Amino acid sequence: MTSQQLFREIRAKESFLCVGLDTDMKKVPRHLLSEEDPVFAFNKAVIDATAPYCVSYKPNLAFYEAAGLKGWNALVKTVRYLRERYPEQFLIADAKRGDIGNTSQMYARVFFQEMDFDAVTLSPYMGSDTAEPFYAYPGKWAVLLALTSNPSAQDFETLSLAGGEMLYERVLRTSMSWGTEDNTMYVVGATRAEQLSRVRAIVPDHFLLVPGVGAQGGSLAEVARHGMNDRCGLLVNSSRGIIYASDGRDFAEAAGAAARQLQGEMAGLLADYCK
Repeated sequence: MTSQQLFREIRAKESFLCVGLDTDMKKVPRHLLSEEDPVFAFNKAVIDATAPYCVSYKPNLAFYEAAGLKGWNALVKTVRYLRERYPEQFLIADAKRGDIGNTSQMYARVFFQEMDFDAVTLSPYMGSDTAEPFYAYPGKWAVLLALTSNPSAQDFETLSLAGGEMLYERVLRTSMSWGTEDNTMYVVGATRAEQLSRVRAIVPDHFLLVPGVGAQGGSLAEVARHGMNDRCGLLVNSSRGIIYASDGRDFAEAAGAAARQLQGEMAGLLADYCK
């Protein structure tokens, strides 16, 4: 999927919503625990309820890996279900890998060849060797961590370098040469919305994956004001605020309603900024 194809999906649904499938077994509604695979049953119901209102899904692999083989199988079934029923959705493996050499090649192989994700989140700290194997797969994306929303991001990401440039700005400028706007995306936390303007000045045409709207308190309107370009250029992720909107038997309906509300806000923002 190219950036233009992704924008067409955004236009068609009037949404730039990414639903984070951070499925925690401890938070799955109790009535699903009798299912053969409670995590997949939960994901399937959430996907069916939210698919009309989003353009992307982002499973956080830690929640699946923590459950061992059962968790990995639930992830595999979730990806297969999405590919079969909702092939237009942009699928991001939130894996935050960051290795080099043969190890990085194996990561790229599992996510792009075996699992058929569209994109993988990566830490660029070790340089271009980290991302290079992922660019070997046409139509696939590297999603590079740039400016995250955790408090200790200031330990490294916002350090000032010689000349006043911040470290995250160097990451952006250097990594632009690794790929193109059709295969490279950047993670910028929604709680850093005021710095999105600085990010946009460096990468005006790239898509940004923006987590932190919803349960983490990020403002969708501020994200759009500072980060949107004329092709939208944003995928805004909401996880807990959607998938855990209810812990009862109406969990899927509540998730759909939460996604629909965000989609409605996004439709207005698209009309304002992408005319």
